[in-house]
Amino acid sequence: MRGIALVSGAMRGAWLGTLLALAASAPLTAMGQDGDARRGRKLATTHCARCHVVGDFNPYGGVGSTPSFQRLVRFPDYLERFQTFFERPPHPPFVRVPDVERRSNLPANATEFEITPDNIDDIIAFVESLKEED
Repeated sequence: MRGIALVSGAMRGAWLGTLLALAASAPLTAMGQDGDARRGRKLATTHCARCHVVGDFNPYGGVGSTPSFQRLVRFPDYLERFQTFFERPPHPPFVRVPDVERRSNLPANATEFEITPDNIDDIIAFVESLKEED
């Protein structure tokens, strides 16, 4: 498990800073090595494709204002974005991670689902395979 943001409050900033420093210093091939790209693709097509274009699965799908996975993987901070997506709007009302405090009391605006840190590693492995296709 890569150690996604499983801490809260003041510790989150320190943990995230360390995580980002490690991610920046790691070779690209090492990122996502703990995940399974096939499982990540299945998770992404099941849960993420309702809003995002996900690889070749739904090239004309997604919500128009939502960035595709292919676009997100080109951002310099893509790894941090995928590691913490469940904390980023609009995800908190409907994405649950075990042992992570719920950050929103808003009603879910999509079908709720639970995802584990290992699942997030799988999604990252899949996303990195999209980057390799460029």
